[in-house]
Amino acid sequence: MKAELSDVERGYAAYTKRSLAFYDWWVLGFSNKRIWKCPTEKLLELYRAHITGNHLEVGAGTGYFPAHTLPEGAQRVGLFDINRDCLDRAYERISDFRPEIFQEDVLDPLDFSVPEFDSIAINYLLHCLPGRLELKMGTVLDNLIPALKNDGVVFGATILGNDIQRPILAKMLMSTYNRKGIFSNTEDGLGAVMEALQKRFRTFNVEVSGCVVMFWGKGLRQSYRKLEPGEEA
Repeated sequence: MKAELSDVERGYAAYTKRSLAFYDWWVLGFSNKRIWKCPTEKLLELYRAHITGNHLEVGAGTGYFPAHTLPEGAQRVGLFDINRDCLDRAYERISDFRPEIFQEDVLDPLDFSVPEFDSIAINYLLHCLPGRLELKMGTVLDNLIPALKNDGVVFGATILGNDIQRPILAKMLMSTYNRKGIFSNTEDGLGAVMEALQKRFRTFNVEVSGCVVMFWGKGLRQSYRKLEPGEEA
């Protein structure tokens, strides 16, 4: 008997080598503009504003966004994903940067330590993770904060299922994706994003475009800061 997939596995199982070959065309070329009403150029602008030369991409996808926005001469890039097919595809795309590979579940605490990153992207990841947005976003941020510098920035975007106006095509596709377990965002709303960012960062911003909320948070609040070398607890 074939074992049933867990909720986490259902969220990433659709991203196979075959489907990833069409991802950029379907999601970035068509769905973003025509269905989610957030043109990919808006996401590229978010990246250009916040990506650094010491960057961790969480939810590697096809590597499209770092490939188009990493600064020339970036000294350190990491790719973080539970899905090996995504990691391989993204690595191939930005191989010139010799990215570090982390095949991990972002919902689990990091079981390793690395030099901290100046920027971390969690783009189009949260709507694929199971659970309520306030819980899964909080868990993801808390698990990644040990890998973020105190003055670093976290940024990204997620597709909302609540608190927004959804065109009929968006409703239909979102319903299908949720039924199949590709998405888990039926109750995901804007307030949960703002709450998670406000709790952890000194400055933050959200911007809604169609069904998508783009966000960033910068500078860890005191309760989340790590001691700098030479500081006393």
